[in-house]
Amino acid sequence: MLSRVVENVYWLARYLERAENTARLISVNANLLLDLPQGYALGWQPLIDITGSRTAFDARHKQAGEREVVQFLAGDPENSGSIAASLTLARENARTLRDILPTEAWEALNQFCLEFNEELPTALTRRARFNFLKRIVLASQTLTGVLEGTMSRNDAYTFVMLGRNLERADMTSRIVDVRAAQLLPQSAPELGPFDAIQWMSVLRSLSGYQGYRLSRRTRVNRRDALEFVLRDAHFPRACLYCLTQIEACLRSLPRSSGALDALAGVCRFLGDAPLEALEPQGVHELIDHLQLHLNGVHDSIAQTYFPVEASSGQARQFDRAADAAQTLPLFADGA
Repeated sequence: MLSRVVENVYWLARYLERAENTARLISVNANLLLDLPQGYALGWQPLIDITGSRTAFDARHKQAGEREVVQFLAGDPENSGSIAASLTLARENARTLRDILPTEAWEALNQFCLEFNEELPTALTRRARFNFLKRIVLASQTLTGVLEGTMSRNDAYTFVMLGRNLERADMTSRIVDVRAAQLLPQSAPELGPFDAIQWMSVLRSLSGYQGYRLSRRTRVNRRDALEFVLRDAHFPRACLYCLTQIEACLRSLPRSSGALDALAGVCRFLGDAPLEALEPQGVHELIDHLQLHLNGVHDSIAQTYFPVEASSGQARQFDRAADAAQTLPLFADGA
């Protein structure tokens, strides 16, 4: 297949996964703020840090209130990480792939994008937002199911799986990073009982709460939650599970030795991480390095299979900006 075709397939999957995860983030943060004790709130700024768009947000907004953050992450077409932009880019990629994708997938995506744009102006109010975000998640899962059930297991499908799992691993790590950094302070022991609520929010944002209880058979706690979302071998949104799926895809492709070497580095790093001994700052540093490794996997894939990406001007990087002293690339989008 042409490199342009597989690149568009790869980014189609990433954009769809990104839209779904962003909707999950907004929804779970709203629910978490309702669960915390009166007078204590994490606010909405952590969501900006998750998407690595602090610089772009601060340049256009003076405060990080609920209305500004939700609009920026959900409905701002100029924010390349927003739900609106992700769906627009996914639809455009799918339009160019109509001879590759199943007709049912194109029709479902096109119809959903039209409905999204029609409802967006009134859908982000507190009263309407929950159902709107839930529909985005369900529509994304429906599209995933359509592709799974109708797409031939050829190279195009392999790149769908590559894009989906790499984006999913990336977003899982970011959810863990910001939530770990924003946990309730140890200097306030009266807030201790609410610590489990925050880790429950991590699991729920990944649709992993029930899976956690089934596999761990214990109450939610920091150590087991970290182990589950980062290193569980059976939970589809755990980083390790996503990495094993990426490995299986790469092994079915020619000239994949470089990407496999980069992936092996991620797996070794994640497997050797002493999760049970890490404090919040240690988790933050761990995730920083994990994301650098994931970016390395993407770079290896792009250099091998999308050789025009570097010279086409399509690659764009977004500052993570959680740490002013260090800039990490978030998305290198091939629109």
